[in-house]
Amino acid sequence: MKILVTGGAGYVGSTLVPMLLAGGHSVHVVDSLLHGGESLLGVWAHPAFQFTRGDVRDRSMIQHAISGCDAVVHLAAIVGDPACARDPGLSRAVNLEASLQLIEESRKAGVGRFVFASTCSNYGKMSDPTKYVDEDSELSPVSLYAETKVAVEKALLQSSDRGEKWCPTPLRFATVFGVSTRMRFDLTVNEFTMEMLTKKHLVVFGEQFWRPYIHVRDAARGIKLVLEAPPTKVAGKVFNVGSTEQNFQKQQLVDMILPHAPDAVIEFVRKTEDPRDYRVSFARIADQLDFTITRTVAEGIQEVAALVNSKLISDFTEKRFRN
Repeated sequence: MKILVTGGAGYVGSTLVPMLLAGGHSVHVVDSLLHGGESLLGVWAHPAFQFTRGDVRDRSMIQHAISGCDAVVHLAAIVGDPACARDPGLSRAVNLEASLQLIEESRKAGVGRFVFASTCSNYGKMSDPTKYVDEDSELSPVSLYAETKVAVEKALLQSSDRGEKWCPTPLRFATVFGVSTRMRFDLTVNEFTMEMLTKKHLVVFGEQFWRPYIHVRDAARGIKLVLEAPPTKVAGKVFNVGSTEQNFQKQQLVDMILPHAPDAVIEFVRKTEDPRDYRVSFARIADQLDFTITRTVAEGIQEVAALVNSKLISDFTEKRFRN
């Protein structure tokens, strides 16, 4: 397939692109390079790779980039609650309005598959903390980031009955961790590991609250799997992407990191209310698409710890490592 990947220079995108190229696909990346483009240097000389620096809000650029494409993977976004809260207007323009425009242009261009990167934070807070939420559970977004993702999901699913060729699939990702060529140290597992090793001190807010986690390579593998699955299995369906066994409380993450940083001092700040508290079932993607993870949180911690200890990166506070 010829695949357009928006945000292909990002944390997940730069991991996905080489996988797609290795799988025999042609890949056209569109990225504004808000966090730099060095992550794509490894694929630059690949004959099936194409790059356009541009903003997904630019309709004419998108029309040109999407021409002749069989599939779109839409990753480009202002990612995360803090980044969205900093500039709500920009976040709505990029995450919502540009996404709806991309869906419209994709359909006009005759694109078959459209994979949308959404988030498990759409679930917000569990109504029953003893149970797992799944794709049929009520969505309760408590942040602008999640609100925009829910709105795009809704529009995408409403478009799913408009032609046999059109195959839209929203993917709700667990919180991502692990080493990527566009590294991030503002994601929970990566941040906790880095801070416990380098600062010897970590402040944890709400250690009892739950989140699911997935390695960046497994997140990319999930996208590739959906792209290559028979349309009848994925068209108009939502999939949580992760592993049910990889739901953890923040306290459990700290306990897994401590063997790598035994001298770290942990300060827990008790919170009785966190609007995001959820354990997620990933049974659907496992049962219907045979998806399994290849790396656990414990293995990801070891991987990030090895990177930190290697001294390959000299300054973990650089802006390029954060959104």
